Amino acid sequence: MTRLSVEMLAADTVQPITSAGHAQLGIAVLAGIAVIVFLITKFKLHAFLALTIGSLVLAAVAGAPLDKAIVSFTTGLGSTVAGVGVLIALGAILGKLLADSGGADQIVDTILAKAGGRAMPWAMVLIASVIGLPLFFEVGIVLLIPVVLMVARRGNYSLMRIGIPALAGLSVMHGLIPPHPGPLVAIDAVKANLGVTLALGIVVAIPTVIIAGPLFSKVAARWVDVQAPDRMIPERASESLERRPGFGATLATVLLPVVLMLAKALVDIVIDDPANMTQRVFDVVGSPLIALLAAVIVGFFTLGRPAGFTKGRLQQTVEKGLMPIAGILLIVGAGGGFKQTLIDCGVGQMILDISKDWSIPALLLAWLIAVAIRLATGSATVATVSAAGLVAPLAADMSTTHTALLVLAIGAGSLFFSHVNDAGFWLVKEYFGLSVGQTVKTWSVMETIISVVAGALVLLLSLVI
Repeated sequence: MTRLSVEMLAADTVQPITSAGHAQLGIAVLAGIAVIVFLITKFKLHAFLALTIGSLVLAAVAGAPLDKAIVSFTTGLGSTVAGVGVLIALGAILGKLLADSGGADQIVDTILAKAGGRAMPWAMVLIASVIGLPLFFEVGIVLLIPVVLMVARRGNYSLMRIGIPALAGLSVMHGLIPPHPGPLVAIDAVKANLGVTLALGIVVAIPTVIIAGPLFSKVAARWVDVQAPDRMIPERASESLERRPGFGATLATVLLPVVLMLAKALVDIVIDDPANMTQRVFDVVGSPLIALLAAVIVGFFTLGRPAGFTKGRLQQTVEKGLMPIAGILLIVGAGGGFKQTLIDCGVGQMILDISKDWSIPALLLAWLIAVAIRLATGSATVATVSAAGLVAPLAADMSTTHTALLVLAIGAGSLFFSHVNDAGFWLVKEYFGLSVGQTVKTWSVMETIISVVAGALVLLLSLVI
């Protein structure tokens, strides 16, 4: 994962397509974002079109040749759909299979029976944190969304009361806890101790996820009081099914990709030899694509067979699972196109150049640099790798614990205020059926709370250890 993320960064830091100065680039970023928000909120334009137009406006104001801007946008769109898009598609198939077979009903009914009322948000944040430990954020989203929507609908909960804790659990794991790619790259860059970083990461993550999840969800539910969208919520399985899959078999199917990816991460840490056959095998079976594909195929037998599905019924389930996500794929892809346009115009490098002259404590500097790059590019991974590379020399004279805290400060900053240039923003918006304003008031604010709380805890720990 470390090598992959470094290669991604290298690909993202090619020669900029414009020679614009910092002031012009800053104006271009603001103009592009303003156009996107204005077109969506004022003219109700589809987000895919708004992101496409906003990317072109950004490039034009930055003085980039239009042909190169188009290449940047389409490259970003293609790479996003090739990566995230395939995962969304496989997750949608698995979600539909869970719904049609009655497996999702089994999970939801068990959750509602065991953790009703005020305990439900806490149950959701715990489930999301455990499932999200080894997963990319997008994979966790597609695995959890059907359960979140069904729990919210059948338990008569506000969607934000259930959804925010689940999102917080996934996001905190993604930004702070190895074996996620971002923290691992930062650990490698600053030569931090993996075990110490993991231990301190857990210390920071627990209060952070409590504040940003169950506690903030109370406020978010008052700000945005919405129910689960009908178009995305799985229907209750037909009562004519022969029988529902067992809870154990259903849970094992859902957790299969989690186990495979976690096994890959552990093998990478223990062996750390690209030529080793065991590591190569686990690199394949633990990749998100293979792990989710395996869950879908296993689900045909553990979910479809107990429900009495024929081959024709399984084919129908797959087709119906893919139909609702066409718009989501285009929007998420366009978000990736906008992000790539920002990067190719040199916005990320602009932030790095400006931040070199900041004279502030190392931990706060690392957090601020990651925040600035996150806001500019929309990529938590690019923010983490860039900030880690910039502040790595500062870690030379640090203690083991403070070097680990430096990694966590970078990870916390990389989560700050997800907005329209982040594919995750559009993923959450479309799955939860929110407007841009509602997504900002819930998802974006939640991300900011995670970043600020985690950053503050890191600074506090640096004073006492």
